[in-house]
Amino acid sequence: MKILHTSDWHLGQNFMGKSRVEEHEAFLSWLINIIKESKIDLLIVAGDIFDTGTPPNYALELYYNFLKQLSLIKSLNTSIITAGNHDSIATLKASKQLLEVLNVQVIVNGDEDENIIIPIYKNEELEAIVCAVPYLRDSVIRQSISGQTITQKENLANEGIKAYYENTYKKALELKQEKKIPIIATGHLTCVGSTTSDSERDIYIGGTLDIGGDYLASMFDYVALGHLHINQTVKNDHVRYSGSPIPLSFSESKNTHKINIIEFKDNDIEVEEVIIPLTRELIVLRGNNVSIQKDLKDIKNKDAWIEVHIKDDNVLLANQEIRDLANKLELVLLAVKIDKSEKQLISKELNAISLDDLGVEDVFEKRLNIEEIEDKDFKDELMLNFKKTLLKVQSL
Repeated sequence: MKILHTSDWHLGQNFMGKSRVEEHEAFLSWLINIIKESKIDLLIVAGDIFDTGTPPNYALELYYNFLKQLSLIKSLNTSIITAGNHDSIATLKASKQLLEVLNVQVIVNGDEDENIIIPIYKNEELEAIVCAVPYLRDSVIRQSISGQTITQKENLANEGIKAYYENTYKKALELKQEKKIPIIATGHLTCVGSTTSDSERDIYIGGTLDIGGDYLASMFDYVALGHLHINQTVKNDHVRYSGSPIPLSFSESKNTHKINIIEFKDNDIEVEEVIIPLTRELIVLRGNNVSIQKDLKDIKNKDAWIEVHIKDDNVLLANQEIRDLANKLELVLLAVKIDKSEKQLISKELNAISLDDLGVEDVFEKRLNIEEIEDKDFKDELMLNFKKTLLKVQSL
């Protein structure tokens, strides 16, 4: 049995005003060919199919066209798609029943009304069991109780997610009985010991959960994870993130993007990491005015997107000259950033703060500080409630 594990497509991403449609089209076309050539039996997409809860029409078209092409591949038995934190439950649920006709199982939130235990049959024989766990939202794993601290919230998330996986595993064992078949799980979360990049955000209050690869490996024969954009194992060879198929931020410019192909032969498991061809290069340049201008002249790929980090005695002049040169060379310069020490100096002189350096929570915290609230407990409660609200908005 051969499984292909991918995740974090983020269809419809708007990248500094630029569409990723060409890159996503190239990836999905390549993926169809890999599924055919490798004679994949089961496709798993572990969350974040779309970049936002309201994807643009062209992203929806990419998604449905891909699934249509999947239905024509005779070797493919089943496809399983689980929702991530970026995905809208309503968007994925709208076509759920229709896609079942095409042997595509879509799991949107994993609540009690949704059967996440998916048996995989071949020639009427049970070949594997998939515990298709999506991104687990608060309503599924815990009740929100007013007045809890962030630590208590984080502990409840840990306990709730672990209990969810353990209960799911028990149900899978009941279905498995004495058969020598693999039990596979999916997940969309940040595991302890994994490596993150700048483009992912915390999806549970408190950040990283106390859930590691060893814990998941103690139950399942393979765990197909999503959310983190770097292809990696988590302390165990069969607990893996597939990573994103394209670089989703300049912090991922040097990543090698891959999908995982898993093959079960009797009691053995083999995992092959297959490199995804890069459609568009992201380039990050760092230095002063002189060195960056030299680096810009050395760039041959006119389709690359470029981000520049300047550290120079005269950053304002350097910024203008670098932009002018990039325009003259017909290069796509998307961002020029001033080195932090230089930026802090300028900000101090202008008594200003750059929003580029602040996250949503940072802005709210600075606004709280302006109020000079003396009651620390009340201030902490306001921050906690803001984070809860932010998580709900981000998951829509």
